[in-house]
Amino acid sequence: MILADFLVFDEKGLYCRYGDFYIDPQQPAERAVVSHAHGDHACPGNHMVYCTAPTASLMRARLSKNAARQFVIHSYHQPFDIGGVQITLIPAGHILGSAQVLMEYQNTRYVYTGDIKFQDDPTCEAVEVVRADVLITETTFADPAISHPAAESEIEKLNSSMHNVLLGAYALGKSQRLISLINTYCPERTVLLHHSILPLTRIYDEYSYSPGKYLPYNRKLMKSPGQGFVYIVPPLTFDCYFRAKGVLRVFASGWERLQRQNDLELYISDHADWQDILHLVELSQPTEIWTLHGKGEHLKEYFKGKLPVKILL
Repeated sequence: MILADFLVFDEKGLYCRYGDFYIDPQQPAERAVVSHAHGDHACPGNHMVYCTAPTASLMRARLSKNAARQFVIHSYHQPFDIGGVQITLIPAGHILGSAQVLMEYQNTRYVYTGDIKFQDDPTCEAVEVVRADVLITETTFADPAISHPAAESEIEKLNSSMHNVLLGAYALGKSQRLISLINTYCPERTVLLHHSILPLTRIYDEYSYSPGKYLPYNRKLMKSPGQGFVYIVPPLTFDCYFRAKGVLRVFASGWERLQRQNDLELYISDHADWQDILHLVELSQPTEIWTLHGKGEHLKEYFKGKLPVKILL
């Protein structure tokens, strides 16, 4: 039997009252299952954090002593118990170490996807889909009007010239994927990394998901015009270079608003699009869908009369 209140939102975030734990809480919690190390899912100050080993390493790198008082590390597909709820972490394909959370309670399977990606990405574990009675899915891009282009064809846009490129990207996940894509599809270009991205990328190396060749940022190299350097920087640094001369300003994202006023559009997303989510529903065969992290209205309308869709947030 599906329990309508199995997961609820309170002041700290998404709470499982039957197991007394939070999933990706927004404020510090006693027990937190963390799907991945992005800041909007892994807040500082939790007491006990249950996650994969790469997520723990990335959280320590980003949050230092505030990452958690204690990490409880679990491999994918290794069931464990919190408060009578059996939990299994399933690869989500979003970034290194990212996990969906399968929760089994009273013979019902609740699957929280967290952020999920179906496109190929050699810098992280490939997504897997498991059967769910209740699918709790992100809806960041759950809009029939949105279809993510292939990342391979997008990155090849950088081959149109050998101008140096200032490439904005999120430091964790997107940057490492871009290094891999550039190494593979733009082999004549050289990747330079902002200092804040270097320690995160070394963790990818440590877990045998090396993205490929890169160098620390060198100002003299970027001052050499037409040499094909790609300097990957985090968003705040990218915004500071709004008057940069002698380079192409490009930002890698699935969001249209982040492409405006740049020299080149680069639609590379690490989230599921509309067709991906429909594919996920088809494979997981849920009895109900619960949505969060976006807008669930399109899914609710699409499945009207066929499948209950509840918008959690």
